[in-house]
Amino acid sequence: MDSLTQIVLGAAVGEAVLGKKVGNRAMFYGAIAGTIPDLDIIANFYTDTVTALEIHRGFTHSVVFSVIFGPLFGWLVSRYERYKSFKGWALLFFWAFLTHPILDAHTTWGTQLLWPLDLRLAFKTIFVIDPLYTLPLLVFLILTMFQERTSKKRRIYNRTGLFISTAYLALTLVLKWTAYTKFESALAAQNISYNKIDTRPSPLNTILWSANIETETSFLLGSYSFFDTQPISFVAYPKNQHLIKHLKDHEKMQRMIHISKGWYTISERNNQLYFNDLRFGLLSLEPGSDSFVFQFLIEYDSQTNNLQFTELPKRPRDAKKLLSELWQRIKGT
Repeated sequence: MDSLTQIVLGAAVGEAVLGKKVGNRAMFYGAIAGTIPDLDIIANFYTDTVTALEIHRGFTHSVVFSVIFGPLFGWLVSRYERYKSFKGWALLFFWAFLTHPILDAHTTWGTQLLWPLDLRLAFKTIFVIDPLYTLPLLVFLILTMFQERTSKKRRIYNRTGLFISTAYLALTLVLKWTAYTKFESALAAQNISYNKIDTRPSPLNTILWSANIETETSFLLGSYSFFDTQPISFVAYPKNQHLIKHLKDHEKMQRMIHISKGWYTISERNNQLYFNDLRFGLLSLEPGSDSFVFQFLIEYDSQTNNLQFTELPKRPRDAKKLLSELWQRIKGT
């Protein structure tokens, strides 16, 4: 999830663990702990694109990280804080560290929660920014801050915020299942045979859902809003994997394919090849658009056998255009 959400969640968890003992300082340390797992983005500055993608949401988003570094940070804080309970601070950091990847596991990218196992949990029920999850948590956290440390209201406000956000997260599982059945029915009605289907919410909401459907030669992309009155339609994108036949066995290409879980196409423009990760959809909802959120220029030097992937930059006007299109699409067809 986005940094603000993880800060707010960490603060609420910190309050739940130690708020009665140390007041708002529990929120302060919880907020810090909520941001620490995302420091893995530092890898972007020191490694190549493929390695950075593999590191992101890996070890720092695991149970192992929480078990090791929760007590370590708890010990450090207990050394200089007036409240000297090592156990109390260790529990605060442990739970703040652990709830961070658990929440991230509900997004499309997912987390390597069970590191070192090569398994990335991605339930794909919530977008990385979702106001309906964050705002109730934030509002009740603010109300909590202005209550006395031992006040009963303080605990009620914080628990209410956590309950509402968690209930919403549970609701997204139901919404995903409902959308999934709609896509299945549409495929059956159109006599489309497929190998597998993958669904996820569109940005900032859980009303509009997207689906990737794999067939033998292409991927079908479709969308469904709970306000739709027209049948679901699908747009086909050829896999074009023959374009990288000469690179298919390259170690970096294999790693990129593994990262994308096989949900990728290859496109060609101006004699240049691009690797398109389908899991995060398009930057435009216009039919036939090939502007993918995660699109990488493939650069290969046959002399050195060096293969590089360069992510194409996203422009502010792309996001503005997408938000406008999303609003129209959410209202249904």
